[in-house]
Amino acid sequence: MPTPRKPLARRPAPARAKRAATRRPAAPAKPYHHGDLRRVLIDAALRLAEEGGLEAVSVREAARRAGVSPGAPFRHFPSRDALMTAVAEEAQRRFRLELEAALAPVSADDPLARFRALGLGYLRWAMKNPAHFEVISNGRLFDHDLSTGVSRDNSELIGMTERLLADAFAKGALRVSDLQQVKIAGRALIYGFARMNIDGHFPRWGVADAERTAEGILDLFIDGIARDGRIKDGRARR
Repeated sequence: MPTPRKPLARRPAPARAKRAATRRPAAPAKPYHHGDLRRVLIDAALRLAEEGGLEAVSVREAARRAGVSPGAPFRHFPSRDALMTAVAEEAQRRFRLELEAALAPVSADDPLARFRALGLGYLRWAMKNPAHFEVISNGRLFDHDLSTGVSRDNSELIGMTERLLADAFAKGALRVSDLQQVKIAGRALIYGFARMNIDGHFPRWGVADAERTAEGILDLFIDGIARDGRIKDGRARR
């Protein structure tokens, strides 16, 4: 009679199998959520412009940078034009803050020095932020008239320039009376210098220090319109 076999001893389950057996079912993934998706998309678009130029900006690429699905941004920005308008408004806001900081230390009693500070603040910002400058100055990217923020800030900047020049003339600091020509000439000088920087002209013109050159040409311009108070250390001599 054959000897009955003993039942085989059960091997202990490997530790990995035990962990798998006790692991709870995975919870369904939560949808990605931004507290302020609009702001995140604008910041992503600004970075794209800085890295690859304005042609690199698209709603879908901004969405990818923000880590959301390609369709998520269209609730805020139904088109590239809408995104670029928002980007321009943000760039304009930062530009205005830069100008306010440039004017803060200059006495309100010295309009010519404030005019200089305004121009120099503009140039410094444009040279430090060429992509932002390109956004707000390029009329092909968005409709300026439909952007209330950009239009308002532009109007206020023009108005500030006019008031400074009128105040300087009233105080006898200017030797010219055609303030409209002075305003346009000053704008052309500053805008043209900023564009030369963006378009890479300075090396061909022997400009090694753009900021120092910016100060020099601005002082040369103010020397040409000042009655007898040349600019020195940011102040008009009386």
